[in-house]
Amino acid sequence: MSMTKGFVTMVLMLAGALTMAQDIPVNYNLGDNYSDRYKYSTVLTIDSPNNGQTVLVRTYYGGFPLHPKGYFIEIYDEGLNLITDYNYKYAGDHMVDGFVKNGQLYLLELVYNYDRAAYQYVVHHSSLESFSFSETILLSIPSKEVLNPLAVNKYNRNFGNGFSTATYFNDERSAFAITVHFREGREQKYEVYLYGTDLKPQFAYDFSSEVEDKNYAFENIEVSKDLKTLYMMGKAYFKKRRMDATERRFQYELVRFDAQGHKIQEFNDAGRFPESLKPILVDSSLKIVGFYADRKDNRYNGLVYFELDKDSLAISSKKYNAFSQQFMKDKFGREVDTEVKNLIFKDVHLTPYHNILFSAEEYFVSKGEDISSGHTQITERYHYNDIVLAKLNAQGDMEWARNINKTEVTQGDASYASYTAFGKGEDMYFFINSGENPQKIGNERILFKQGYSRNPNMFVIKVNAEGNLSYQKLVDDKEVRLPIMVSRAYIDKSNDNLLFYAKRGTKKQMIRVLVN
Repeated sequence: MSMTKGFVTMVLMLAGALTMAQDIPVNYNLGDNYSDRYKYSTVLTIDSPNNGQTVLVRTYYGGFPLHPKGYFIEIYDEGLNLITDYNYKYAGDHMVDGFVKNGQLYLLELVYNYDRAAYQYVVHHSSLESFSFSETILLSIPSKEVLNPLAVNKYNRNFGNGFSTATYFNDERSAFAITVHFREGREQKYEVYLYGTDLKPQFAYDFSSEVEDKNYAFENIEVSKDLKTLYMMGKAYFKKRRMDATERRFQYELVRFDAQGHKIQEFNDAGRFPESLKPILVDSSLKIVGFYADRKDNRYNGLVYFELDKDSLAISSKKYNAFSQQFMKDKFGREVDTEVKNLIFKDVHLTPYHNILFSAEEYFVSKGEDISSGHTQITERYHYNDIVLAKLNAQGDMEWARNINKTEVTQGDASYASYTAFGKGEDMYFFINSGENPQKIGNERILFKQGYSRNPNMFVIKVNAEGNLSYQKLVDDKEVRLPIMVSRAYIDKSNDNLLFYAKRGTKKQMIRVLVN
């Protein structure tokens, strides 16, 4: 049985004078705390079959070293009660994603078929009413086996291993694209496939002619409502071109695919270097938002906006918006000429007036030494720091930009770090984990800092239409005694709520957050 909890009022302005604000219109329900048989697991997907239920799929691990042993499926009702579960005892090494469609659960996996000497995308599917999985081969590509076939790090792509593939879902999760870069004899091949989440193929396209001179590392996609047109945005790395000291070895390109052909739009204005570009279809127009720098490194100066013809990709409007004085004061405490870098796109929200709320996170990877095992080992640490939010009006002019100071670092499951963004009307909400109280860092600024407690609190930050920021603690670690997977929420926009999963060891719990 679920129970409704109130929340602690603790509202301060993140910049400017500390001013009391009205309560943020957010509350939450707690599901029961359940025992769980799998201590080591990660969430593969959270989805809903549109009947009020929630389907959660976890990969669980065992052995030494830990490796996937199977997939545990849980179904919760509208009251957050666990009504059934199922153990799919299949140890897949490269399960890519999962989704629910028409009462069926689909798990998408990349496997290597030794008999056919080919990589295959295989779909494991079962009815949610009665679990019994079958397998369907979606795609098969002849290739030798390679060490890392999945191009999972799209910001640092390795093109030299002979086979590389990636999967991209659109924001609505109504479709997904698969790219495959491989060798066929002495030639390099690059193929693009588009599928609906009903698994119907929309088209397959041979893009090999373009990879003779460039390698493509796509980052974001957009798909037309009829699923007949695919837009892919990413970095095109030059293979043969000689570069001078002021140039980067890549440029951002938007590629439009359909069954008849492709078109390319390059973003290479002299002295301007776009980053983290995101395509958005708005009615009959195609808009691009992202960041830009005036040097070839990733030190950003502001936001960029393009408007394109959705068929020809011709640019009809472009605007470069420098970061405001308010933004620099948010981030650094004063207006200074310093670095804004390592920003990774996270979320975009279109308001009822066609304004664009664009958010990103300061993300980077560092290396360090770990001596816990008795000998020195080099480890990677993943940093999830400040949140950047900007508002562009319907014509692409920046109305404001704000910085939310945050610092988190993890070596393990990133589900507990970063944030989930939710847009409603002209407002934006951010859900983050933090220590008990944000740290004051001078000039009326605060820093949300990773807590040392194993049960960090969940905070909500609201940014209203004018760019004013307020926050409050939403879920106290004394009420939910499990850490919340704050960056893996299921977002139900039609009902203005979000579902979060909390887990540690052999205990688990669901939390529903409602934005009123």
